[in-house]
Amino acid sequence: MTKIEVGLGSRSYPIHIGPGLLDRTETLAAAIPGRDVLVVTNDVVAPLYLERVCNTLSGFRVRQLVLPDGEAHKTLATVEKILDALVNSGYSRDATVLALGGGVVGDMAGFAAACYQRGIAFLQVPTTLLAQVDSGVGGKTAVNHPQGKNMIGAFHQPIAVVADTDTLGTLPDRELKAGLAEVIKYGAIMDRPFLDWLELNMSDLLARQPAAVAYAIQRSCELKARVVEMDEREHGCRAILNFGHTFGHAIEALSGYGQWLHGEAVAVGMLMAADFSVTRGMLNADEAARLRRVVEAAGLPVTPPALASSAFMQAMAHDKKVLGGRIRLVLLRQLGEATVTDDYPADELGRFVTNALEEVAS
Repeated sequence: MTKIEVGLGSRSYPIHIGPGLLDRTETLAAAIPGRDVLVVTNDVVAPLYLERVCNTLSGFRVRQLVLPDGEAHKTLATVEKILDALVNSGYSRDATVLALGGGVVGDMAGFAAACYQRGIAFLQVPTTLLAQVDSGVGGKTAVNHPQGKNMIGAFHQPIAVVADTDTLGTLPDRELKAGLAEVIKYGAIMDRPFLDWLELNMSDLLARQPAAVAYAIQRSCELKARVVEMDEREHGCRAILNFGHTFGHAIEALSGYGQWLHGEAVAVGMLMAADFSVTRGMLNADEAARLRRVVEAAGLPVTPPALASSAFMQAMAHDKKVLGGRIRLVLLRQLGEATVTDDYPADELGRFVTNALEEVAS
């Protein structure tokens, strides 16, 4: 087992990474403050792992809530079900919400924990690659709004993250590839040697070779922890973790939540951001092409769906990174170095998006 510490003073917490962690009482139970635990999961993960987790927590008073699977259910109405379960169970402030599942479950369970009695403990047990390397770490919790992804939420750090790498054995290939998009992101924005490693080891990752997968998770978590420690609430450098997300969120929203997996949309969004970096004269075209090759090697999409450019720009304008009416983008100076900027002519971005979407339509 590997342990990584996210250093946030009184809100610091460990990330445990390794096989068989769902069965280790000392790992799952170490940080739980009281006797009461609400396990929140979905109807895909529940048949696989819910009984094991409940058995591991046999010394606690455990209640279960199984939600429908999918991004389409990441709404305030679903969070209300979690809050109802907490209230109906009579849970007090020393209760813990345990999120067992992927990013959707983690985001909703964390948001409910942030709201219930003004904040209770929250334990992340991510079972997808994307959640283990990204959404499960860092304390971002949220639900979607019809006009924008993750528009309603709160920062609420977990008390621990327990990433059992064995759970990836039941992950569909499409979900695995979607998680690799976030892994590639870390190399693209802040660790070129890691991107080099990914390029050389992509076939092992797709084959789920345990050592390769464990290292990809570990390095991704180390990089994210470093950024979160510097900027917990995204007032500055943490925004670089949104590389590709402004374009990607527009794809998700306009396609209908769940039609494109988050990682698939981010993969295309990263390539659009890289291409716009080239357009701006910031990034060498050869480096943008190299990033495209890495994304292609992961089996991820590299072109956006056919969408209207006006709707695409409107969706981007609802992104959380918009300040003062300006869309802030994460762009690349070179592979391994990103910057957050709104220093570009608005019409230039509009032309870029129009051209990119017209190429798809043609």
